Amino acid sequence: MPLTDAQTSLVTFLYTMSILPTLIILFLYFTNKLPRWIFVLFWCSFVVCALGWEIWLTYGLVDGLAVDSRRPAALNEAIPMHVNWIVNSLGDAGAVGLTGTLLVWLCYGRSNKAFTQWRWGAFVVLLIWFIGQNLWVELFVYQHQLAEGLRLSWAPLIPTGPWYNPAVLEVSGRAVQLQTQLPWLLMTPIYYWLLIRIYRRFNLE
Repeated sequence: MPLTDAQTSLVTFLYTMSILPTLIILFLYFTNKLPRWIFVLFWCSFVVCALGWEIWLTYGLVDGLAVDSRRPAALNEAIPMHVNWIVNSLGDAGAVGLTGTLLVWLCYGRSNKAFTQWRWGAFVVLLIWFIGQNLWVELFVYQHQLAEGLRLSWAPLIPTGPWYNPAVLEVSGRAVQLQTQLPWLLMTPIYYWLLIRIYRRFNLE
């Protein structure tokens, strides 16, 4: 079954936002143009995102529907279920996580001072970016896979699971649910803590 234009755009977007940043990171690291702490942060955040929610949502592990039950067959062929959690986690770690790190660096005058200790200003920058991009993804990228009635699994960073999932916002008739916003809300302090620990480990200790 061929992909529709909208589905082709989705597949292109997903693979581009996951594979391209990963290739850039690998190239820069192995050509000694990327600090080691950023490389380590990328892979650590990949693991946290994968174990924190992406694997659980992909396979519907606890009282949820697997991703192949929430999208058309053509999309399942283009993005196989066993690949889905990997590309999503790579995008989370690279396009989202490292972009957030870059925004903090820019907001602090192109310096690393926000990486040496907890600063609430840096936390707020990360929070706004993480939640903002997640709202956009839910409303405009994955809206059909996250529609009402498509039950999502519990996950470690979605502690309320599908059992308490009120709508927290509505935009143009599309509801934003608590369950899909929790991962990045909880990930924000975890990510910033990881960033500080990894930066200090490779630069200050």
